[in-house]
Amino acid sequence: MWKSGKSPGSRRQCFSIVHQYIQHFNEVSGNKSAAIRRRSKTPGVMITQYVVNLPEGKTTPDFQSKPMPVEVKEGQLAVFKAIVTGDPKPEVSWRRTKGNILNKNKFLSKYDESTGEHILEIRKVTTEEADTYKCLAVNEFGKAVCTTTLNLTEDLKNPADFRKLLRRSKAGKKTPNGESDDKFWEAMLNADRSDYERICAEFGITDIQSIVKQLAEKKKERKQKNFTDGEIPYDEDLSEKNGFKSRRRTKDYGINGPMQKDAWQNKVDEEVNRLFSELKFAKLDFVIKIQEIKAEENDDALFECVLTHPLPKISWMGKGSELEDGEKYSITVSDHQLIHSLLIKDCTLLDKGIYSVVAGNASCSAWLVVEERDPASTGKKTVRSGTLNGGGRIDLEKLAKEQQLKNQEEMEKILAAVKEKYKEELLKDGKILAAGSDGEISEDTGPGKNSGEIKSKSKGKKGKVKFKISGENGTETELDDSDGQLTGDDPTHQKCTRSGQMDFDKVTGENEDSEVNKDSTGSTRRPGQKKKAQRKQRTSDQNELESENEESDSNDCEDSTGQVKHSSSSKKRQRSKKAMNDQNELESENEESDSDDCEDSTGQVKHSSSSKKRQRSKKAMNEGESVGPQDTECEDTEDATDSVTKSRRKKRQGPLIEDTVIDPGVHFVCGLSDVSAIIHETAELTCRLSSEDCDGVWYRDGKKISPDDNFTISKNGAIHKLVIISCTEEHSGKYRFEADGRKTEAMINVKDPPRFDHEDLRVFIEPLTVKTGHNAIFKLHFVGHEPIKIQWYKEGDELQDDNNTRIEKSASHSRLLLSRCQRKDTGEIKIKLKNEHGFIEAISQLTVLDKPTPPQGPAEVTESSAMCIEFRWRPPKDDGGSPVINYILERQQVGRNTWKKLGEIPGVPSYRDNDVDHGRKYCYHIRAVTAEGLSDIMETDDMQAGTLAFPGPPSPPKVISAYDDCINISWDSPSNKGGSRILGYILEKRKKGSNLWTVVNALDELIKEKKYAVKDVVAGMEYEFRVTAINLSGAGENSSPSEFVFARDPKKPPGKVLNLKVTETSYSHIALTWTKPEDKPEIQDEAKGYFVEIRPAEDIEWSRCNTTILITTSYNVKGLKSMGMYWLRVIATNDGGDSTPAELANYVLAMPSPVRPKFTNHKMKSFMVVRAGNSVRITVNFEASPQPKIIWLKDNVPVTKRVTVSNSDGTSQLLIPSSERSDTGIYSILVKNLAGQETFSTEVRVTDDPKPPGSVELEENVPGTITMIWEPSPDEKRDDRLHYIVSKLDSTKRTWTTVAERLFNNKFTVCNIMLGREYNFRIYAKNDMGVSAPSESPTWGMERKKEKFVVNIPTREDRDLRCAPTFLVPLKLHTAPKGYECYMSCAVKGDPKPRITWYRNHISLNTNTNYYISDTCGVCSMLILRVGPKDMGEYTISAENALGRAECSTVLSVRE
Repeated sequence: MWKSGKSPGSRRQCFSIVHQYIQHFNEVSGNKSAAIRRRSKTPGVMITQYVVNLPEGKTTPDFQSKPMPVEVKEGQLAVFKAIVTGDPKPEVSWRRTKGNILNKNKFLSKYDESTGEHILEIRKVTTEEADTYKCLAVNEFGKAVCTTTLNLTEDLKNPADFRKLLRRSKAGKKTPNGESDDKFWEAMLNADRSDYERICAEFGITDIQSIVKQLAEKKKERKQKNFTDGEIPYDEDLSEKNGFKSRRRTKDYGINGPMQKDAWQNKVDEEVNRLFSELKFAKLDFVIKIQEIKAEENDDALFECVLTHPLPKISWMGKGSELEDGEKYSITVSDHQLIHSLLIKDCTLLDKGIYSVVAGNASCSAWLVVEERDPASTGKKTVRSGTLNGGGRIDLEKLAKEQQLKNQEEMEKILAAVKEKYKEELLKDGKILAAGSDGEISEDTGPGKNSGEIKSKSKGKKGKVKFKISGENGTETELDDSDGQLTGDDPTHQKCTRSGQMDFDKVTGENEDSEVNKDSTGSTRRPGQKKKAQRKQRTSDQNELESENEESDSNDCEDSTGQVKHSSSSKKRQRSKKAMNDQNELESENEESDSDDCEDSTGQVKHSSSSKKRQRSKKAMNEGESVGPQDTECEDTEDATDSVTKSRRKKRQGPLIEDTVIDPGVHFVCGLSDVSAIIHETAELTCRLSSEDCDGVWYRDGKKISPDDNFTISKNGAIHKLVIISCTEEHSGKYRFEADGRKTEAMINVKDPPRFDHEDLRVFIEPLTVKTGHNAIFKLHFVGHEPIKIQWYKEGDELQDDNNTRIEKSASHSRLLLSRCQRKDTGEIKIKLKNEHGFIEAISQLTVLDKPTPPQGPAEVTESSAMCIEFRWRPPKDDGGSPVINYILERQQVGRNTWKKLGEIPGVPSYRDNDVDHGRKYCYHIRAVTAEGLSDIMETDDMQAGTLAFPGPPSPPKVISAYDDCINISWDSPSNKGGSRILGYILEKRKKGSNLWTVVNALDELIKEKKYAVKDVVAGMEYEFRVTAINLSGAGENSSPSEFVFARDPKKPPGKVLNLKVTETSYSHIALTWTKPEDKPEIQDEAKGYFVEIRPAEDIEWSRCNTTILITTSYNVKGLKSMGMYWLRVIATNDGGDSTPAELANYVLAMPSPVRPKFTNHKMKSFMVVRAGNSVRITVNFEASPQPKIIWLKDNVPVTKRVTVSNSDGTSQLLIPSSERSDTGIYSILVKNLAGQETFSTEVRVTDDPKPPGSVELEENVPGTITMIWEPSPDEKRDDRLHYIVSKLDSTKRTWTTVAERLFNNKFTVCNIMLGREYNFRIYAKNDMGVSAPSESPTWGMERKKEKFVVNIPTREDRDLRCAPTFLVPLKLHTAPKGYECYMSCAVKGDPKPRITWYRNHISLNTNTNYYISDTCGVCSMLILRVGPKDMGEYTISAENALGRAECSTVLSVRE
């Protein structure tokens, strides 16, 4: 099968002449075996193309999205989805490996038009449905195939279940078996490694690993078998290790050890592969990096990059995670693996971010910026790319091609360097034959007279090869093979061009001076030239045989597509028995066969080989002459998947005798195909050879076929045909055709399906007509292989034996009897015969005749007057199989009992009764008459005759045209005609300003038509007209008068209005003004009025805004849709017609002039305190145009659903009906439109009256001071603004005084406590809502009792009370809200009194007026009134006297 490929410089498909010739033959013969197979860009999809050149705009089917494997639990629903492309639209079908999907209750295949998906649903999945499924998309140009799997998952709890699952998984790995086993292994043995997965999928094989192992064993067996049969084994795996293409491969063969690759060549290959791999990954970088992309919402974003070296896959990263190919992201790689792309579909704001790509050790990244789409934009969805600014995809391809050339140059440099390295090792081997396209090819036979030299040089990159042949006499022949043309150095320099068909000429020559052939010029020519290439050789002894070389050179031919094909042959020469007896010494004979690589358009290599046997006669041996080839056998083996087969050569020691180019032989252009034949009919087998001069032999089951009464063998050029005149079951079997050593096989399967007797079938298909109550009989004879299943159908329903139906069946005929047929039995009768070889059907029609059904009513009165009644009805619903001939009518006057026969009328369902009395009512009976009888009666409703019914008024007359002497008018007939036809019309006219109507036409000259030309007019006068309809009853009502019209020649239409513009816009109206057109006599007359027309942007039709003519030059278009886009135009009009419309240049938006949002209420509060449970209401007034988008946020997050937002024109309100403490936060409103945006924030604090603090404890750490410690209020954690107030009651004052406020900690020290007094303290909790109840402290101290004053003078002793400073109470950590005060205190003792110094961040604060510092009785304190961020830091207090120094530190934190 041929494959399509891509040439380096073009993406279109190119095929050689041979491809096109074979394709044309297969199209003519109806064989599609030469279809083109290629891979899809979607992994796992194989496309088969039926034609070489696709018509313009047409494509083969392909899968945009293939079905993914599914794992479900048993009993659930499994769904496969696929999206298919192709033109024309492909037909999609589903198949499975183990069975069919015909059960509609289990399998449902459908197509979703909204998504374009083809869906296969499998309901209530069981283990039987676990299988491999195949999806096929087919149109007339090709097909696409992909596979997927359905697996079952189950919860395993018992260990035994796991063992069952293991056994099931092993059993589920399908291996080839049955009839397809040979075809499968044949395809796998001849396939490339990259095609293994596809072939396994086509045969339903799932266990690929075991197949690969078995394949390796089969390849070894085949090599051993070929070696045993005389063929040289070929190691395909070893050859595939070489990383270069066939044109870069170098093969060196030593003379010693034929067909064995030298060790130095292995070293060269390994060294080149290693160096190139290291170079590839060391220098891997980006030629073009991904660029930043700016896209709008719903656009596609395309990142592209170009690598320095090919890489099949790179990693794409987005926001820190790796991206995978799917519905959102599409990751693609070019054919040369240098251009990598990432397509992000339907971009959203969430896709904004940094995207990276990693290739080896190199990486790059770029931003994707996604912006909101402009609502006014109506553009289509586009693909945004970061590389389009630089020239687009074409530039990337150009850069990739240049990079490919650079890589190729690097490879050539590496190859040259490695060969230079191993040059010494090459020379050590002596005689070496090197073949390659990048180096020099030579064969050295060593010193001696008979030595010759062949050199080949390959230069450039286009396959130019030069060969040099050196002879003993010093002559050199240089051959240049460039692009399939081979030229010698002779003066003529004649060239030969090959296209499509290969032509080989045998090169022979005669030697005048010796026994061997040689050529004085040494020139050798390729096919198409009629020159002889001769080589010089010497014979040392007539009685001694010399070694003979048989050589087949690779013949490179280039077809029209620039692809090279090769052929090879091997020649065997044998000496006769007599010649061998005469020889005293036998020398070895070597065979040499060159396998020439045939590369088709896909870049794959094919090989063919041929063998020729040559015999020398006794006389030729004695005379030393070379006898040419006498018998040639050609054998061509073609790989099923166009895989690569390597060539091998046998080398010999000794001089080269002859170099001859041999024809590859005859091969099959088109082989045999399997045929299914019908018994006793003709069967035909056809094949086509590449040559018309070759005969062949036909075989059946291994036995030769000769022409006789049953077989006809014919040959028409290269086409060979075998015809079986009358097939029998004995003719089934395998047929083979052999020609020149080639063969092709096919199967003929003779079947015996059911068949009808032609005469019976002709009678059967004729429609059968019977009358009601009669019998209908159908009978058919048939033949076919038994058993035959017989089925009869009526209108698609199968018939069974019953009272009215009887079916007779036998081996040769069947009979159907329908008894007492009724009209309902009319319909299609079908017989179906089926056996194991096929089925056949025949269809006939049965018509049962009966009397017709009654005519259908109700009867419709078309005319009723004093003289006649005309009415009509509908024909019978069923005419009984015969047409209606007549109708029989009877009439009865209402009130009488008698019926009057009116007779028969023709088969037209209408009647006019002229014999009626004025004012009487009548009833009619109607019967239908056919050939089968009379129908039942249809009775009409009562019909009255003779009532006076006058017609209604016609429509007001319309003026068609007006001239000085004539006015043409028209009108419509009245909707109410009074029950009878209109006889005519009376037209009247009246001058403007007059009350007198004048009849235009006489009463006896009624106007029959609905138009009239009034000629009795005076030029310049203005008239109006009215019309009256007349029927059988008389004249009806007058119509309304027409518009006034002047009796004058038509006026010229006015000109185009000027200066049309928009003066004002709003959400519901647009105001227009314009200037009236100019008055130009004989060109354009004055405008009588104006019409304003409007067209919404989404419509294509214009509609008028005003129905009456507008006199003014301004108009206000109302009732518009807010923010709608409208086109407007104005048309001037007069009696001469309408002017050309004057249209605005651009569409107009129904919106006021753009105004940037701004807030109008400048007294809005930025801080609110609300008691918990009360409502929170924030009202914001603003101005903006157009209507803005309003967004409310709480702490930069959209508000929850419990918050109600109400928006109206210029106002937005946020409402929380019942607030909670959790509603505390900063509420922001964002007002945004096209002109800009504005925001405003309000802090809302939801709180309640605080609860009192806990118990209070009093301590005295320093004499004269009291330290109070209390438990915090329960609300302290929920309210960061809650603080404490301390009050003191002195027993001497009896009044409460506040000693401290705004305390944010739970401790306070009161100074100046006097001994002998009682103190009480109260602690209050306070927040923004109020003050809590107090927490009472225990009473401190007691009154001192008055005692008698006694002075005791103690003995005075001097004591040293001095001590170094120490801190009794250290500083504590403080955290204060911003804007509040902070109070720090500590207690220190020391004697003498220490000097106190405060520091912040090691900077003294004693002189800083922003801090209030005090030192009372050893209690040191510092107060910060308004804490800010600048006050944060480390605070240190230092106490120092003559005896020492002490420090204490704390840290102040400020929270927002």
